[in-house]
Amino acid sequence: MSTNNGVIKTDVQFSVFLANKPGILAQLCRQLASQKINITAMCLMDSTEHGVLRLVTGEADRARKVFRDLNLSMTESRVLLVTLPNRPGALSDVVERLASSHISVNYAYVTTGAPGGKTVGILQVSDPAKADKVLTERAARRKSDMRNLRASHASRR
Repeated sequence: MSTNNGVIKTDVQFSVFLANKPGILAQLCRQLASQKINITAMCLMDSTEHGVLRLVTGEADRARKVFRDLNLSMTESRVLLVTLPNRPGALSDVVERLASSHISVNYAYVTTGAPGGKTVGILQVSDPAKADKVLTERAARRKSDMRNLRASHASRR
């Protein structure tokens, strides 16, 4: 289950252990597709013995069943999904806010986004509740500042 605060959401990330053999990733992706489970974000890292696929779907219960049906070993963790503008410095702004609040980012990866559009940063952090609060307060303050700026401009016309 995920919670949503506008641009910040928490969700389940699966770390799925895949044998380093041709077709294993294709088999998993095919099974997710056949169950109509969309991949929100993923990254695949290899080691000599196996690959570790970090995967967020937004459909934890259904994805968990796919992994069980394919007899794949996996672990689960909570991650933050932070919607970001697709521009230089967007991720820097987020991780600097977290650092200033003494929150460690254990790992992070981002989805690709359309130029000028949005992207999603996936962050596994030391204190998810505190990180959510820090990032949500900043987003709310920014929206309030934009409303005040627009009102100020409108009153000058």
